[in-house]
Amino acid sequence: MEFDGGMDALPDGVVQHILSQLNSARDVAACAAVARCWRGCVPYLPSLYFPRGAFDAAPGGAAAAADEAIGRMVAAAERLEELVIYCPFSASLLPLWVAARAATLRVLELRVDSAAADKSGHLDCIGAAAGLEEIRLWGLTMSRPPAWGRMERLRVLEVVGATLGEAAVNGAVAACPNLTDLALLGCDCAGEAVVSLPLLERCRLDFVGGGNCSLRLAAPRVEFLEVQGFSWISLQGGDHLKHLTISKNTGTVYHVEMGKLPELDQLSLRGVQWSWGAISSVLQCAGEVKHLVMKVEFCGDFDTLQPFPEIDLAQFFNSHPKLCKFEIHGAMFAALCHKNSLKNLDSRFVIPCLEQILVTVRSPLNAEQKLSTLESLVRHSVRLRRMIIRISQMKNCHEAADDFFEEICKFTYINSDRVCIE
Repeated sequence: MEFDGGMDALPDGVVQHILSQLNSARDVAACAAVARCWRGCVPYLPSLYFPRGAFDAAPGGAAAAADEAIGRMVAAAERLEELVIYCPFSASLLPLWVAARAATLRVLELRVDSAAADKSGHLDCIGAAAGLEEIRLWGLTMSRPPAWGRMERLRVLEVVGATLGEAAVNGAVAACPNLTDLALLGCDCAGEAVVSLPLLERCRLDFVGGGNCSLRLAAPRVEFLEVQGFSWISLQGGDHLKHLTISKNTGTVYHVEMGKLPELDQLSLRGVQWSWGAISSVLQCAGEVKHLVMKVEFCGDFDTLQPFPEIDLAQFFNSHPKLCKFEIHGAMFAALCHKNSLKNLDSRFVIPCLEQILVTVRSPLNAEQKLSTLESLVRHSVRLRRMIIRISQMKNCHEAADDFFEEICKFTYINSDRVCIE
């Protein structure tokens, strides 16, 4: 079918529908400049997006041009549901924009790191949009609880790269009682975070800074949980938890308290130093885990860095019978490699489900026991498909390192169908 009339030949309703799918402020402005009749699409726009460098070339300054364009478009978009502002703007104008579209807004995403110094006071206006379902904030500073009231409809709260006070974190979470998704990423905060959310399903908490933070989380429906930067962790309600990651790049993880995790599929423990009590507590609760990542360098409750205590290999795998994929770092691997552990192995011992294992060997010390442990893992893992031995980071500070590497190469050659060196 020939169609020579272009956009002008289409019915007005079709043109408005097509143009209403635009969301970039640049595209909207370009279309409105083409024909006067196309400007009528702006009231029907459900979404407006102002990219970070949208007004860099404006003659009167980026912030002034952004303020004028945002205010004009927000005022015209009578059915606006989603507002995303990444470009610099004046925070003092935010209450006007939110108030203008408070009845229709469902999604609000703001990058406020370039706005006014007192960001927390201006962000109080978010509470006027009681119908919001998703809020994402970048680069804010908030020292006190936001005056949002209760955001009953809010399901998603995400804050990235922020400086937050303890009261601000707890106040913001308490104002959103029906969250299903919570993410506080790269946030500089200290003190105790208290999160009690009965509908929460996915949670990511990444706190940076040198201080010791604690977390009290009550979330009976949580399925996905990643926490970083906490020294004390308490979890109530892990019956539905499937993915759990606990890490701390600096400092020590002293204590982790949680109940049984019957649905857990993936567990990752990472950090420089954990107390052995915290490690053993998590491992005991995760008896049903299928994918386990152990990348902790040292143990010790205080400043003294200590190696892992001896771990009985048979007892460990008997306690985790469903383990299918195992990524084990040098410290944990060394703890499994001792004579008493291997003495308990006999022909009846079986590792039933293990299919993949990645072993990072960091030191040639105790080489004979380490090699025997590798051989035992291959011999007793009836479903093993692939063992990867990572030795690229092995410390070559011992004269036996070359001999140990040669023995690993021989072991790899003998079991070349299942074992390889990375």
